[in-house]
Amino acid sequence: MSDLAPSLELSGLGKHYGAVPVFKNVCLSVAPGEFVAIVGESGVGKSTLLNCMAGLDHWDQGSVRLRGQLLDRLSDDQRALLRRRHVGFVFQAFHVLPHLDVAQNVALPLMLLGAPEPARVEAMLEAVGLQGLGARLPQQLSGGQLQRVAIARALVHRPSVLLADEPTGNLDTATAAKVMDALTAQTRSHGASLVLVTHSEAAAARADRVLHLTADGIV
Repeated sequence: MSDLAPSLELSGLGKHYGAVPVFKNVCLSVAPGEFVAIVGESGVGKSTLLNCMAGLDHWDQGSVRLRGQLLDRLSDDQRALLRRRHVGFVFQAFHVLPHLDVAQNVALPLMLLGAPEPARVEAMLEAVGLQGLGARLPQQLSGGQLQRVAIARALVHRPSVLLADEPTGNLDTATAAKVMDALTAQTRSHGASLVLVTHSEAAAARADRVLHLTADGIV
């Protein structure tokens, strides 16, 4: 935990679809290096909330401040640049590109920043237990290996905030534990803040704080 300014702050955040509220009055502050898990029933809006944190989705009330910047005051291009530099995102469905090999998938954030660093990619693959697999295509990997590719890709540019959406949801218990080992170890080693939304009690138990999202807010 750090005394520095929060990496991420939500204040009175609310979202609805038409007349149907998804969530409201969500207030949250995440310190640099802190691991926060958000749990809640299916359909309560956990993934939508995570997308709002990254500025990938819009909200109707309140504000999101990422690294001190209010996202609703930024243009789409400014939000994209802020994400590219400072945010990593791990999706439940992996979202690796099938026509690129493992090393190329992991290198994507560095390529977008104009700073390709093959040595850093190799080091990250080794850190998540994928050493020697850089030349393989995604269809040659298991689900657990694919999720570790996604983690390596999300962390290779050393973001200050990592957002993870049910990263173990498609995995068996043993593989899920290995993926969480890689995720938490690499997040801690980079000093990144981690916000994880999950149904998994085992994954949530690793967090510094566990918060519950309901339609009325977060507790």
